[in-house]
Amino acid sequence: MLKITKVSPQRIDVALSGSVDSIEMQTGLDQLIAEAAGMKNGRMLYRITNLELPTLGAIAVELGHLPSLFGLLGKLDRCAVLCDSAWLRQMAEFEGAILPGLDIKGFALDDETAAEDWLNAAPADFDDVPV
Repeated sequence: MLKITKVSPQRIDVALSGSVDSIEMQTGLDQLIAEAAGMKNGRMLYRITNLELPTLGAIAVELGHLPSLFGLLGKLDRCAVLCDSAWLRQMAEFEGAILPGLDIKGFALDDETAAEDWLNAAPADFDDVPV
């Protein structure tokens, strides 16, 4: 399941659970790109639970959307990843280290308050939010 929710003009939440097929991926990515249109200095809360590998069709759809997904980099400043897997949180933070202009921080699923605080911190307080 892939669910996209625009919480506010500057915030999108993404929920990914289980496996995703090509239709869910197409619908979800189209919605994500549409919801992010016009966004500047946006934030994203990405919740990943019970992750399974997506279908080959879903991977193909995602690869086809890469140019648009790279366009999201200029619209988002921060992404908090809530996940039940430590290695996925570490991979998310690695992506944040190599993607210019996007700070990504991983949080355990039960650390939603800390993730929200980090997302909502003023830029001057950005690095000072306890984890």
